[in-house]
Amino acid sequence: MTALKPILVVEARFYEKIADWLFDGASKVIAPSGHAIERISVPGVFEIPAAVKFAWDTGKYDGVVSLGCVIRGQTDHYDHICREVSRALMDLAVQGAMPHGFGILTCENGDQAYERADVTKRDLGGKAAKACLTMIDIRARTGAR
Repeated sequence: MTALKPILVVEARFYEKIADWLFDGASKVIAPSGHAIERISVPGVFEIPAAVKFAWDTGKYDGVVSLGCVIRGQTDHYDHICREVSRALMDLAVQGAMPHGFGILTCENGDQAYERADVTKRDLGGKAAKACLTMIDIRARTGAR
């Protein structure tokens, strides 16, 4: 049996409280799996794909969970960031056979973000971690690397 590698959690810290709640949810799901957690913080969601790529290329991880939040403002910045970050992470997951949990909230306002991040409500950090663990299992069962 191969030893478990850590799961990397890359988190955007732009909204500190939301980032903390998302990480709390993810870590509560990952901890019982036997995987260690390595945590990398980046300034904002835009920086997540590059950090994921740098880390994934090392071969040190069994999977990655991306956490962050984008809240719509008065310009089209929200649309560009959401679309491009989502696409970049999907490309990394598919092209790199990278088990990935997508925990980046895209919300109209702060209330939506807090509800989705709160571990007692929607717990999207925990759901992203579950997705990552599921994809690690699927990759192992199919023999992919």
